[in-house]
Amino acid sequence: MKDMTQHQQLWFVDDDPELREANVQTLELAEISVRAFADAASVLAEITPDFAGAIVSDIRMPGMDGLQLFARLRAVDPELPVILITGHADVPMAVSALRDGAFDFLSKPFAADHLVAAATRALAHRRLVLDNRALRAAANAPQDSPLIGDSAAMVRLRESIAQVARADVDVLIEGETGTGKELVAAMLHRASPRAARPFVAVACAALPEAQAEIELFGHAADAVPGVRFARTGRIEASDRGTLFLDDIDGMPMAVQPRLLRVLEEREVLPVGAERPVPLDLRVIASAKGDLRALVERGAFRSDLYFRLDVVRLSIPPLRERRTDIAPLFAAFVAEATTQTGQDGFRMTDAVRRHLLDHDWPGNVRELRNFAFSAVLGLDDPVPDPAARQALPERVHAYEAMLLREALETTRGNVTRAIDLLGIPRKTFYDKIQRSGIVPAEFRRPR
Repeated sequence: MKDMTQHQQLWFVDDDPELREANVQTLELAEISVRAFADAASVLAEITPDFAGAIVSDIRMPGMDGLQLFARLRAVDPELPVILITGHADVPMAVSALRDGAFDFLSKPFAADHLVAAATRALAHRRLVLDNRALRAAANAPQDSPLIGDSAAMVRLRESIAQVARADVDVLIEGETGTGKELVAAMLHRASPRAARPFVAVACAALPEAQAEIELFGHAADAVPGVRFARTGRIEASDRGTLFLDDIDGMPMAVQPRLLRVLEEREVLPVGAERPVPLDLRVIASAKGDLRALVERGAFRSDLYFRLDVVRLSIPPLRERRTDIAPLFAAFVAEATTQTGQDGFRMTDAVRRHLLDHDWPGNVRELRNFAFSAVLGLDDPVPDPAARQALPERVHAYEAMLLREALETTRGNVTRAIDLLGIPRKTFYDKIQRSGIVPAEFRRPR
């Protein structure tokens, strides 16, 4: 799905050079990007179905007039917003054009703010039309990987998964809540030689300390009062497969020494058993926090940390890879549509603004929940605007997103990114330094 921040431009068509220049100046003063054309043929020579902007055209022009241009533009894209400028005698023709799909018309003489308001509405409408098209296209496009996103960080992560999966080494996955750590663990398992064997996931933070040892290690027959038969623990159940220790930073301290022994000896001793059970397993652990920081605070065993930290994969939070939000949202909308049977979702300006402005502290999980709310048409899927960031913070976040997008597009080529953004070199470096952006992180082979 194309990024929702793509550049928009208004094309203004009028054969009168003085009126053309005056209206272009009006639009530029309103901070609307505008391009002027002296005739309809020049517009048709350059227009494409994916044009991101809107057209304003005078009706009375030599050669091809505005109404003929409108008809030709409808053949290119019937949803392209076209605003017609009319003289008094042309108003009935303009009204007829409205019935045929013209976006609006302005009757001469018109106030400058009327032109600006009509142009702003047309551009906003076009943006939503293209966003909805992109949403449908992305939802129908086949996905090569369940790990969606084309940001440099996600490309590197998929490459790392492919390399590490077959190595049969233990892996530590770090990432905030909701970033998809269990998905990465499952991908590692499915791409490994152990794919046909069990994938056993243990939610370490949810283990009651009193029952943690039995849950993990199992117990021998009659080892637990009132329980006659032996019980196989989660660790032994993963023999010849993969053991996924989710949120291991929440594992009770009392259990950590026994887990360390399992990792070192590759054997497990059930509670009450006399002999250990040998194991052939791969261990993948995940942590939502910084395990090293927990070690320094004495909240996690250092020897267990170093035993787990053989290969480390880091999943960046969604706020640091904002170009992935659009394709992820499209995938979740498609999933929600299938599961709920609620078809016909259309992007609204409120949803679009939330996707662009929100910081997504709950990461991919929060985005998925938002997509389901939007598809179901719940009363208020978008949080109160008062809860949004202040304007300077939103501007800074938007600039940082555009800087990252330019570096993504140019694969970290600073010179090309500066040309793409159209800003001075010093301004570029000042902004990336303020945003903590490192161009080298976006460089990857073609």
